[in-house]
Amino acid sequence: MFLSIFADELNMDFYDALPILKSWGLEAVDFRGRINGKAIEKQSKDELVTLKKTLDRAGLKTGALQSSLCKVHLPGPDVQQRELEKLEGLIRAADILQCPLVRSFNYWQHGETEPGLGDLAVRPDMMNQVLEMFEPIRKRAVEAGLVLSFENCGQTPDEVIALLDALRVPGWGMAFDCANMFDILPEAAGDATQYFTKCIRRANMIHVKARATLDVFTKWRNVPWARVLRAVSALPGDIPVSIETHNPAGSPYTPVECSKLCVDAIRKDWPSAAPTSIEAALEPESSFARPYADDPVRFVVVGLGMGKNRVRQLTETSGTKLVGVCDINLEKAKAVGEQYHVPYSDDINTFLGDPRVEVMYVVTPTGLHGSVARQCLEAGKHVLTTKPMDISSERCVDMIRLAKDQGLLLGVDFDERQRLRYLEQQEAMNRGFFGRVLAYNVNLYIRRDQAYYDENGGWRGTWALDGGGAFCNQGVHEVDRALLLLGMPKRVRSVIATQNHLIETEDAGVSEWQYDDDIQVRFASTTNYPIGSWYVRIEIHGTEGAYVHASGGPEGEHTWWGKNGTWSEACPYPVEQVWRQGSDRFAYSVRTGAPLGIGGEQGLLSRRILDALYASASQEGRWVDVAT
Repeated sequence: MFLSIFADELNMDFYDALPILKSWGLEAVDFRGRINGKAIEKQSKDELVTLKKTLDRAGLKTGALQSSLCKVHLPGPDVQQRELEKLEGLIRAADILQCPLVRSFNYWQHGETEPGLGDLAVRPDMMNQVLEMFEPIRKRAVEAGLVLSFENCGQTPDEVIALLDALRVPGWGMAFDCANMFDILPEAAGDATQYFTKCIRRANMIHVKARATLDVFTKWRNVPWARVLRAVSALPGDIPVSIETHNPAGSPYTPVECSKLCVDAIRKDWPSAAPTSIEAALEPESSFARPYADDPVRFVVVGLGMGKNRVRQLTETSGTKLVGVCDINLEKAKAVGEQYHVPYSDDINTFLGDPRVEVMYVVTPTGLHGSVARQCLEAGKHVLTTKPMDISSERCVDMIRLAKDQGLLLGVDFDERQRLRYLEQQEAMNRGFFGRVLAYNVNLYIRRDQAYYDENGGWRGTWALDGGGAFCNQGVHEVDRALLLLGMPKRVRSVIATQNHLIETEDAGVSEWQYDDDIQVRFASTTNYPIGSWYVRIEIHGTEGAYVHASGGPEGEHTWWGKNGTWSEACPYPVEQVWRQGSDRFAYSVRTGAPLGIGGEQGLLSRRILDALYASASQEGRWVDVAT
């Protein structure tokens, strides 16, 4: 996702507003009106070419065309023709500005006698009227390659979702204005998590209004942006989060001031890494209250790449407290430290002698985990590392041995284990839902460009610091999940390749695992997927039941349970998510003395699998026994 803004919300012509927008560090702007005194669809070819050149010089892209297409009541033929002409102007703008994403409406605006709020979702007769009038727009937009995004303006999200289901055009979605009707819809007031989950799943654009973002406008209900943005970041594709300021009447701010405040507020809540699911991102803090919240476990985060996400988690979770951040890049450490008002340093020793610090959270490149953990353990600090534990089994064993000798806790942050869908799988396995398990298949499709591997010194995709590629960096969560459900296989084999990146390690691999009871596991992972996504598909089947989960791909996020010849989306054994993420579970053990949920021994197991997979690949895919 990326941050954009309605350029005309500054209440001035775009060319006058451009220096201001550029100074805010935005990467995109959205166009609606106030460009040469005209709307975007009214621009001539020459005006659009000039606009594109201006954007290129400024280093900006077009985030979306925020049109008023079909923002009228069910029309007659004359109005319909006018909207078709508007569409042609939008097609011209989309082509020249290289932006196919267009905000649209659907002739369904409440306020007249006949249409009532919510009707479109429950009245087939009204839906048929809309579809009939909208059909010429649909046909021409599809022909031109436009991606329409229907705003929940003048209608409920359920009505937009019903429309999308009826249209069935791949890629089309909801322009989810999080403020629209958020104050008045009972479902949003009753369970905001469920409401946002439903809406964000269908969104391909997000709108941000001042009245639901800035605390000064207290008569309105503010959107929980930190949670919402984390959820949006879990969506596949590059989703614009667009500031549509709508400076309220009587506001103490000018349109420019109000827009800048919205930009700053959203940036403050911007996630540093995508969560594992929309549901996990939206889970409210109150669901995970801890009895030791008044005496939280005190963490320092070491490594502020992915570590920035861990920093945020610690500040948002009951029972954990961020007391410092560390990175070899002092500028990066300073920025994060000042943002969260905690001490910062480029020297880990700054914190190792501080008696207030209880846990060092190691989020450095994988190949540094062992050396950093050793420093911390020898200084008397508990250690939680991100995944994988290290780049070899031998190094993992050394870390485990040292922690035991020091009488300290060593955990590995496989936070995927805390997610509800994984808990459901485990419960179904434990309850015998599948009968005798026969097969477990995982496909992980990811797109990573070369810049991903080159950033931060280029440590990713190296054997010395990453310890592997698509299997290790991206796929290790799936390796851990298979181990959790099935235990250790007796042998594995794999084939890896470096297909599309300038890296040492693999960017694609396929593997098979074999068990004593003949369970067959197939695991494939790639970072060469042509569509920007984190698309995972998991299939389990046994003698009595089956399971399919897909997320991040064309199916959206869906789970199916198969039993007695039928499929259901209802989990047969509902469970409750107990821990918010890995640091939450680790803090519990620190404060209560309870056994670790995911200790170094579990981290070692996944590393042993990875070592065996790479050993097999180096032997032309021969079967390799897994070390015990």
